Amino acid sequence: MKNRIRQAVAAIAGLCVAIVAIPKSGAAQETDYDLEKKKLEVAQAIEEITSADAGAQRFFDDSFGYVVFPSVGKGGFVVGGAHGTGLVYEQGTLIGKADLKQINVGLQMGGQSYIEVIFFQAKEDLDRFKAGSFEFSGQASAVAISEGASADIAYSKGVAVLTKAKGGLMYEASLGGQKFGYKPVGG
Repeated sequence: MKNRIRQAVAAIAGLCVAIVAIPKSGAAQETDYDLEKKKLEVAQAIEEITSADAGAQRFFDDSFGYVVFPSVGKGGFVVGGAHGTGLVYEQGTLIGKADLKQINVGLQMGGQSYIEVIFFQAKEDLDRFKAGSFEFSGQASAVAISEGASADIAYSKGVAVLTKAKGGLMYEASLGGQKFGYKPVGG
């Protein structure tokens, strides 16, 4: 039994290392079709969020910028990881692409897929994200979107985060350890 648990943990750890080691060169091979497809995924994700809670629309309208990850995959058993790609908007205009990576160790089990949106209150908050020095600490949390949940969303240090589950079940709900990459569109 102990060997099976060790094997499972080793397999999940290997998966997490593979997620973090995904080469960025794949992004350079993206086509215009890939970008258009991602724009559609982002539009659908925004529609899902604002349909679930119409109050969330104010954050899309009033924030200086935001990044939408239309599908973040997360899984783990003691050791876990997550990965997603998204698009970055400044005052409603597409400016770049982003990726999200996360590895964590602790009480967790399962797998899920979810939408994650990070809102930036001011220019300097978005600039910090674009500079590549942005990551969530272990204390960071998100509001899970449902009818009326947007009333609980507030900026903390210039950032507000909301998520919406798409599928799966995971016993764990932190943003700690999320790291982000940014690349300007056309760059």
